[in-house]
Amino acid sequence: MSEHLTSLVTGLHAARHFEQAALLTLRALLLIAEEALEASRFARQGRILRGVVHLRPADAYRRLAALEREAAETCPPDEKSLLLADGPQVALLASASAWRAVVEHGCAVSIDVGLGTLQPHQESARRLASSRYTASFTQESQQRLLSREATHVCVLPLRMAGGRIDGMIALEANCMAALGQDFIWRETSPQLQLAVDLAAPYLTGLAPHPGSAPETDDFLPVVGASMASLVGVLRIFSQQEETLLISGPTGAGKSRLARWCHERSQRHQGHFESLDLMMVPEELQMGELFGWRKGAFTGAVRDNPGFLARANGGTLFIDEIDKLSLKAQAGLLHVLEERTYRTLGDAASEHRANVRFIIGTNADLTESVRRGTFREDLYYRINVLPVRVPSLDERRDEIGAWARYMLARHHKEKNPAGVVRLSPEAEQRLEQSAWPGNLRQLDNIIRRAYTLALVQQGGATQELELREPHIQQALTYEGGKQSSLVEAMSQAARAFVLEAQRRRAPLDIDFAESLRGFVLAEAVQQVGRDEAFRLVGRESLVKSRNHLKALRQELKKAEALCTEVGQPVPTALTHAGSSEAS
Repeated sequence: MSEHLTSLVTGLHAARHFEQAALLTLRALLLIAEEALEASRFARQGRILRGVVHLRPADAYRRLAALEREAAETCPPDEKSLLLADGPQVALLASASAWRAVVEHGCAVSIDVGLGTLQPHQESARRLASSRYTASFTQESQQRLLSREATHVCVLPLRMAGGRIDGMIALEANCMAALGQDFIWRETSPQLQLAVDLAAPYLTGLAPHPGSAPETDDFLPVVGASMASLVGVLRIFSQQEETLLISGPTGAGKSRLARWCHERSQRHQGHFESLDLMMVPEELQMGELFGWRKGAFTGAVRDNPGFLARANGGTLFIDEIDKLSLKAQAGLLHVLEERTYRTLGDAASEHRANVRFIIGTNADLTESVRRGTFREDLYYRINVLPVRVPSLDERRDEIGAWARYMLARHHKEKNPAGVVRLSPEAEQRLEQSAWPGNLRQLDNIIRRAYTLALVQQGGATQELELREPHIQQALTYEGGKQSSLVEAMSQAARAFVLEAQRRRAPLDIDFAESLRGFVLAEAVQQVGRDEAFRLVGRESLVKSRNHLKALRQELKKAEALCTEVGQPVPTALTHAGSSEAS
């Protein structure tokens, strides 16, 4: 094993967060590549430029990090030299077609930027390679790489167990003398890939370094630690012209993020238009996109410019893209490729589509492609900069802040001069609830609880506090099916982790055993003491008359957790241990 790989392994074992692992990995790769270049026939004719980590599990960007070659000289490496997505605006993007080639073949890929070609490194993969990868290396990708002086790029997959690929690392070099020739990438690939394989579990498994509170604004008023990395990536993507694909569950905030990206883009002075295909009948989709002239079809009683024209010079957000008909998909594909379109009923005129596209979906588009309901070529056209918005249940650190924001906004609409508060107990109740409807559901609950609080207080008032009973009552009106046991257990696990994060100190995992005490207390309350033990499969303890001792032990663990987190002991625990329980 080379000195660089040995140093990398030692450093990775000590790494505690993603940034450390990324810095160590990029430094090792750049030094390995530089030594290979110096030993090649292109020595003194080229130079290694930079390395970029693209972390995109499940084909959605999560983190980006880059290291310039000059910064790799520092030993030990300085984390301040690492360019992150939430730091300075740097060009961190690689070709989308390179990503497709890496995923398709599962091996490293070389890019000759001048020729616009991609070549997999493995012989078997090259024989299977489709010409579409060379053809789909777009002029935009080529120009972007050339603007960074990159003439040759090596893209290495972040390979996980089972063959899954959760990202890639791109190494960029400048060597005009090697245009049209094999550069150093293919012969150096085994050592480079070994380094990446060693680093992959750390890059994908380590959390980002907890930094300062993320920046917020009117368009994105809440950004928790769970969203900080994604927002950093979107801050980079907002500056690009390529199509941005935002996936995620309904109500998670995709349209808000789209608007936020528009406001941070170079097109922010233009219009932001949002087309929700769920609200458009299939037969009108083409017309809503491209516009129509009066008389173009039955019912077209006046001209309609269409969303493309209204968004001219700005951004067009198309939500629920999976609802687009196959006919309209063909029209959108033409716009994305040619940047031109024709208004319905006016075939003689051709218009320029001067818009940046942001696409939203809550569907699995790859599955739609497999079913034949979504065009594969359109999927590749929109899947250039993909991100996934987590559900609110995955962003539990944001629930309280979003609730306070929604409450203040709603109160301002009703009573601009008044003061409104959310009690700590009410906020805790919200944080402990499941949110299948995400932010949209949370907003509904806040509005409902607000109305209940007003009714209880006798109408409009200058001061209002939403308390836990208001939230509880609002939640009871939700209806729907009860959470499954697995969902409830997952919710309890999230609450445990959230409490540990709040404390900024470890919450011993042994406290998780207190769940047995809570379960027994609930069972005792429901069916009585003896029957409770039979219900949970411990009838033998009842027969041996050891169940009372076991109950006291389990309740003691549950009470210890309450003491540890500074919460009162629930009534169920107190009653279960009392002499009145039977």
